[in-house]
Amino acid sequence: MSDIVNKQTDMLRLVPLFRDLTHEELERIQSIAIPRSYRKKAVIFTEGTDKESIFFIQKGLVKAFKTDENGNEQIISFLKAGDMFPHTGFFNQDPYPATAEVTIDSRILAIPIRSFELLIMEMPVIAIKVMRVMSDKIKELQEMLQNITGQDVYDRAVSFLLKLAESYGIIKDNQVRIDLPMTNQEFASAIGTTRETINRIITLLRKEELLETVRSGFIISNYEALKSWSHKQG
Repeated sequence: MSDIVNKQTDMLRLVPLFRDLTHEELERIQSIAIPRSYRKKAVIFTEGTDKESIFFIQKGLVKAFKTDENGNEQIISFLKAGDMFPHTGFFNQDPYPATAEVTIDSRILAIPIRSFELLIMEMPVIAIKVMRVMSDKIKELQEMLQNITGQDVYDRAVSFLLKLAESYGIIKDNQVRIDLPMTNQEFASAIGTTRETINRIITLLRKEELLETVRSGFIISNYEALKSWSHKQG
């Protein structure tokens, strides 16, 4: 049992939100965390429902998305081990801002908001440290939005692939393999375009021998070339 507790504490140590916490503070966080297992396609929470817990991925992948009035998905993000969701965090009482669905079998820690509130009343230093990190995260998101503004759909697609490579990529035989099962529709939703446009972009990148698609995700054939690629050169 102690080994499981230690593993969960070690996992929380990797979460950026808790990067400044001491070992004792992490142990107190771990003491209120509830481990859960989810199978592929399981929904963790639905957009608009009351927010009861914040979740941290131990192992697996989670897709966060919104649904418009026509039932179309708009993917907000893909989340990996160490990530927290929703990003609105502990200090916002609004309902869940999106739906979270497991894309592969996953292990996740849930921290009930009420339990966390009681803990920080006892140890307010935890709240101070967490809020500092959240402030840095907001700045990071603002910079990301500024970078996206003005990009055309081809540039957005390449930026998205490079971000996936940074977050999930595994270097093998001078290639970057991204083991993240994703349909072209999900790719399109993630960057705000249509499936047909993504089909054209992937076909072009294949033709230029920069990208391969496989059942488990993508293979970037030449990472450095993709970084400097522009469809305007083609």
